Amino acid sequence: MAIVPESAPLSLTRSVPEFDAVVIGAGFSGMYMLHRLRDMLGLSVRVYEDGDDVGGTWYWNRYPGARCDSESYIYCYTFDRQLLQEWQWSERYPEQPEILRYLNHVADRFDLRRDIQFSTRVTAAAFDEETNRWQVRTSLGEVVSARYLIAAVGTLSKANLPKFRGLETFRGKWYHTNQWPQGGVDFTAKRVAVVGTGATAVQVIPEVSQQAKQLTVFQRTPAFCVPARNGKVDPEVVKARKADYDGIVERIRNSQFGHEIYFIEKSALDDSPEERQREFDKRWDAGGFAFWIGNYQDMLFNQEANDLCADYLKRKIRATVNDPVVAEKLIPKTYPYGTKRQPLDTNYFETFNKANVLLVDAADAPIEEITPKGIRAGGEEYEFDIIIFATGFDALTGPLTSIDLRGRAGKSLSEKWADGPHTYLGLAVTGFPNLFMITGPGSPSVMSNMPVSIEQHVEWISDCVNYMLKHNLTVIEATPAAEAEWTFHVAEVADATLMTRANSWYMGANMPGKPRVFMAYLGGVGVYRQKCDEVAAHGYKGFALGGTAQSGNGR
Repeated sequence: MAIVPESAPLSLTRSVPEFDAVVIGAGFSGMYMLHRLRDMLGLSVRVYEDGDDVGGTWYWNRYPGARCDSESYIYCYTFDRQLLQEWQWSERYPEQPEILRYLNHVADRFDLRRDIQFSTRVTAAAFDEETNRWQVRTSLGEVVSARYLIAAVGTLSKANLPKFRGLETFRGKWYHTNQWPQGGVDFTAKRVAVVGTGATAVQVIPEVSQQAKQLTVFQRTPAFCVPARNGKVDPEVVKARKADYDGIVERIRNSQFGHEIYFIEKSALDDSPEERQREFDKRWDAGGFAFWIGNYQDMLFNQEANDLCADYLKRKIRATVNDPVVAEKLIPKTYPYGTKRQPLDTNYFETFNKANVLLVDAADAPIEEITPKGIRAGGEEYEFDIIIFATGFDALTGPLTSIDLRGRAGKSLSEKWADGPHTYLGLAVTGFPNLFMITGPGSPSVMSNMPVSIEQHVEWISDCVNYMLKHNLTVIEATPAAEAEWTFHVAEVADATLMTRANSWYMGANMPGKPRVFMAYLGGVGVYRQKCDEVAAHGYKGFALGGTAQSGNGR
């Protein structure tokens, strides 16, 4: 029997619209998935998007200072050579409006909007074991049927707003960075609070400080920041990259993190202090992720090597922040360097030298409640006109478990993942046939330049669907053994590093009650691609395939 998602008067025994595939989300992932399935395989596809236009992450995250932290020349689609040559990025790290313009351009170029239903959220979906199809329900009360359900929901799309007592009493205005007003916010002559100091806050804080009368930053855990070194890119460099796109694409697809950045192939302990200083300086001056993922190869494995990198950054903070007391508060002391998301900053630490900026150490003076006038922390009340919550996301699993997804026997994905995500390749889940996840938990995902991983997943999924069509098959499901083996492997690789020693959102530690599991695959983008290719080459080893296709729309 079909399990009806969210009981409602509409009966699933009635005729409902049928599609070959339903795709959830119209960001980088969903747009490319639509193009591959519709334009290359000729399938009927419906995309549902909660926003009123394309963009995904870059539609919702329009807070001050929002920009990409991967370099623009590789933060883009690579499947269309002409698009690569034609599009011109204005800076090394493009801002949100420019990325959104790019995605709108792609939507126009491939006529994608005609198969996207905007302002519509998928609230539930259930697998019907009689028909081997997904029954999908939307926020508008619609129900449609699809052979394949593809979650292009993004990894950082479910906002985390901690349950602060008294928030509803606040008489000013408050915003979460993921739900920013389209018209922006005017901070002129306003007393503003920013809660959080992660990668988003590091972008927000310098921008707000330029306009606000008073800015107070509530910091629970300080961040190791490195400079972005943003700016215009030398036209000769742009020209050389366009001439070498085939080489660039090949290199990023087979790299560790989807960037043209590579570890120093020796231990930090092998170099003299003077040699290490030169290597550190070179990466600091280069900016971007060079210091994080282009450092000594044992930096994320050996605590002594890690300490050498961390000490360099601590010295930089002390040299930048004028007040020694404030500087010490801004220095991380509770986790190894690089085990949390690396924020790229532009004048972040310099901001704390401003007379209108105050740092409150919420580790020593935790936020007790939101009051009608502001925030009470450490027994003191701070008055504000505006509060900005830069408190991040329920990462990787949250966007999926927030949908009532039910597989065989009506079991929900939330139940399945009660002790952490179990997946095969981060693509599929046992008990949930014909469900594919793009950059799901258990894949490189957030530990990579996202478009590289997105393209790899979209192409693998579409190739798999094409294989199913050619072999007259209708059901594909990860086997329990393959899922268990892969989930163990993901944990095994993570446990060999220092990454599990931080209370990071990579570990789900920012969400009360969430299992502590490192959710991304650390084996590397290139290694992972090879593993996925091998699975496909061996007839989708680790998957159970079956069913008999029927003719007509919806297959």
